[in-house]
Amino acid sequence: MSDILSKEKRSWNMSRIKSGNTKQEMIVRSLLHKMGYRFRLHGKVGKQFNTKNVLPGKPDVVLAKFKTIIFVHGCFWHRHENCKFAYTPKSRKDFWMTKFRENKVRDKLVMKQLEDSGWKILIIWECETKNINVLQKRLKEKLHYE
Repeated sequence: MSDILSKEKRSWNMSRIKSGNTKQEMIVRSLLHKMGYRFRLHGKVGKQFNTKNVLPGKPDVVLAKFKTIIFVHGCFWHRHENCKFAYTPKSRKDFWMTKFRENKVRDKLVMKQLEDSGWKILIIWECETKNINVLQKRLKEKLHYE
């Protein structure tokens, strides 16, 4: 099945997809801040930010004090199992299946690199940001540093 949108329209749509500072990231960051946590953004560690101080995968939130990293994953892009947001588009299925497979392989590689470096990893899925109370409870359980 071919794409129902023109190449130009599809390109325009895709250019509007944000990779950082998404609504879901902002929700998690705001909640962490209200809970009293202090953190760095997008995998940056240390006082001087340069390429040597950026963690693999550019994590969304870095809690250096606790050696913990939080990724806020989009359910669609990172394939959250059994989630309604992780649908597969009807057009260009080969393209999308390859894209999703590559994303999952990259995610696994990044997780291994971070774990091998001694980091604890927490993944918050896009759909988990819909209910703030449940999200806060999950963060408390997983971080349990209070």
